[in-house]
Order: sequence, then C-alpha cells, then structure tokens
Amino acid sequence: MCNLTENVVMARSGSAADTEAVAGFVRHHCAQREIELEHGETMEVKTVARILTKINYENKNANNGTGLGCYAIAAGWDKKFGAQVYSCTAGGNMIKTPWTTDGSGSTYIWGFLDSEFKERMTRAECEKYVLKALTLAMAVDSSSGGCARLCTVNKDGCFRRFIKGDELERQLGEIHFKSGGGLGKGVVYGEKSGGLAI
Repeated sequence: MCNLTENVVMARSGSAADTEAVAGFVRHHCAQREIELEHGETMEVKTVARILTKINYENKNANNGTGLGCYAIAAGWDKKFGAQVYSCTAGGNMIKTPWTTDGSGSTYIWGFLDSEFKERMTRAECEKYVLKALTLAMAVDSSSGGCARLCTVNKDGCFRRFIKGDELERQLGEIHFKSGGGLGKGVVYGEKSGGLAI
C-alpha cells in the first residue's frame, strides 16, 4: 500500500517492480497537476485513478510484450465526491465500486466480502471487515500476508495501522508462526495440538 497523493492510496498486487514503477509515475504526474490547484486543494480520486489506469494501459507492451504485472486499487476521499474505490486493471479498465479486492488471495474471499459488506460502516467496522477478509485470505493462500497493513482515508486525513503476523486472528486453525531470531531458529506453534517444532 502506498500513497499516490495526500488523499489517495494504492493497494497493489502483481510484480513488485512494476507496481512500484507505476506508483512512481502516477505520483510524478499528480504532483505536476497539483501545482495548478489552489492551496489546500487535493486532486479528485477519480482523476488519480484515471492517471493510474492510463499509465498501466499505455505500457501494455512493456516487459518484452508481456505487459505490466500491475494490478491496483485506487481509493481515497475528496471534497466533491467523498469516499471512492476504483479497481484499476492492467487491461485498462477502471471500475468504481463500493468495495473491491485483488491479488492471489482475493479469489477465496469474494463471497465473504459480498455477504458482509454494508453501506455507511464506521471506521472501526470497516477496519474489522477488511482485517477479517485479509486473515481469511491468509489462511488459505500462501502468497497472501504475513502481516496486515490497514489504511483509512477520510475527510480527516490518511490513517495507517500495522498488525504483526503473530497478532492476527487465526481463522481456520492454521499454524501460528513466531520469529525466532535468525535463520533456522524459527519456532512453529500448532495452536490446536499445542505442539511445537524448532
């Protein structure tokens, strides 16, 4: 997760190098546009999402013709339209939606997200909803997680919260990992069996 502007963040999946490069270009273009704004004004979330989608799509022949591996969600808040979420696909689609998800673990949690979403959640309710979705994805997808980084953007600003992996709620009785201070010194705790292996 990274900031594109003061009021818009980007959640990313795919190639780390591609997503970092795209985020850098988007930040650059947005910084140029923000010069033209009145002091204290922020860019509209939709405009930032359009820039992200355009850069992604215009580089579809990058990486020797295979395209960019940049799958992104642009979300934020602006005075004109309030809170917004956009799914920005590598194929050039930009879809405004009440919620979205992406990445390898996302396929496992669509049903949960759809059934548990409700309009006008409080910040605490929304963070609980997102954290539950993340931990469900982590429980079944080895490429998801290890920790959780939550970011809430609203009219009051951008608020971040970091939750370490061993502080996350286990959803399906999965193994609990604790860091052990060096290569080969990890300790794995089996929560249900009470067993331990070094």
